[in-house]
Amino acid sequence: MERLILFVYQNRAFFTFLALEIFCAWLIVENNAYQSTKFFNSSNGAVATINSFSQSVRDYFQLSDVNRILAIENAALRESLELERRISYSDSALPLDSAEAKRYEFISAKVVNNHVDFVKNFITIDKGREAGVEAGMAVISPLGVVGKVKLSSKRYSVVTSVLHIDVMVSAVLKRTEHFGTVQWDGINADLVEFNYIPRHVAPLKGDTVVTSGYNAVFPEGIMIGVIDEVTLRDEALFYELKVRLSQDFRKLSFVTVVKNNLQVEQDSLEQVILKLDR
Repeated sequence: MERLILFVYQNRAFFTFLALEIFCAWLIVENNAYQSTKFFNSSNGAVATINSFSQSVRDYFQLSDVNRILAIENAALRESLELERRISYSDSALPLDSAEAKRYEFISAKVVNNHVDFVKNFITIDKGREAGVEAGMAVISPLGVVGKVKLSSKRYSVVTSVLHIDVMVSAVLKRTEHFGTVQWDGINADLVEFNYIPRHVAPLKGDTVVTSGYNAVFPEGIMIGVIDEVTLRDEALFYELKVRLSQDFRKLSFVTVVKNNLQVEQDSLEQVILKLDR
């Protein structure tokens, strides 16, 4: 404290001059309309710039919370839209029962680890058995198909990504309604192969590919991507199609886990049929 007082005392002439300058500037601004207007306009602009910068900083650090809220809202919206779709497609003479109406539940989750550089890629999310996530459930994003839950612990789950050479997704060419199988070839993280489309179909570049709904995992109509390359070799039975994924897996942040409440019933019935045919 003594050093601070000594410093002020030694520089008393400078501080006196500075105080007089500030006082003179105040008198000029206070007693002249033009200078007063210019001062307040400049000061308001400076304050506005500072406030805008500070708000941008606050918004940046709040992005994670905002994204999480949006992911929860998106899951709720998907559930509502799925219910409306099923009601609209149901026969008025055979109304939807409560189980069919509530067939799908949607659980939002954050991606905490993700790989796209291997031939067998996995994704880790921050929801597990405690949130109702179990092995075998579909995982999607607002942009399209992501993968399928492989393992779940209490608070985390590992998802087998679509960018995994062993993962196959039943898909349909939306324009013609012909179905096939989507599978990654392990090369380009932006493209997957669409197999088993016969040569009489005539698919076009830009055609939309969505999930078929023919299994108990993915709901019908979830976006996969658009056809990017069309090849038909001489005397080949099927096209060689490349589909550009709608979801860029390098930018994956939040996903939605799809719980099919009727999956066990459907799988059990199909297993009985398989046993009877053997």
